[in-house]
Amino acid sequence: MALAKALTVFDVYDRARSGPKMEEKEWDYKVIPQTVGMLKKKYNIKMDKKTIIPTDKELINNLFKAGKELLVECGIYCIDTGRVIKYTEEEVDAAIASAPSRFIYGEGKEAEEVVPRSFSDKKSPLIQGGPTGAPCSEEHFLAIHQSYAQEPLVDTIVDGVLQTIKGHDPVPGSPWEIAAVKSEAIMVRAAQDRAGRSGMGL
Repeated sequence: MALAKALTVFDVYDRARSGPKMEEKEWDYKVIPQTVGMLKKKYNIKMDKKTIIPTDKELINNLFKAGKELLVECGIYCIDTGRVIKYTEEEVDAAIASAPSRFIYGEGKEAEEVVPRSFSDKKSPLIQGGPTGAPCSEEHFLAIHQSYAQEPLVDTIVDGVLQTIKGHDPVPGSPWEIAAVKSEAIMVRAAQDRAGRSGMGL
């Protein structure tokens, strides 16, 4: 059977405007939990609290099947439109098949090749360091990111966000938000330069 055509950003945008209308609370507290409960029983998924990463192949396969079915059954909720973006199983399979098998993150001597890893892989995982979306003060933003960049174990940076920009709240959709995002990128690059890690993935 031929795979469906991979979806474009335009397809997803159209579905975000035309998908089933639903309250966010209903999707979060009813649709998702009920579907997860059903899939847990269907695929006999049980959590072993002593095992952080499962290595049982049957469990791994069942987790993948359940995850894919969860996506197809529930879709993805779009907060902006209050609608559910739905995908068919064939579209999900096409997206998986078209996903890159490897890519380069960063540049120069700091370039890192990102490749899939199995649970038994001997290759060390890529280490991403940073405040990861956490609010950071203007005063300490640069130093915080430099502290991550100068750690030899850290391969790439996942930056935080500015609490304020020139003392102003970066309200979403405002010019201050744009200024904050630009300042974040400039300061993270400066932090990497200070740590002697220019070119780190960001």
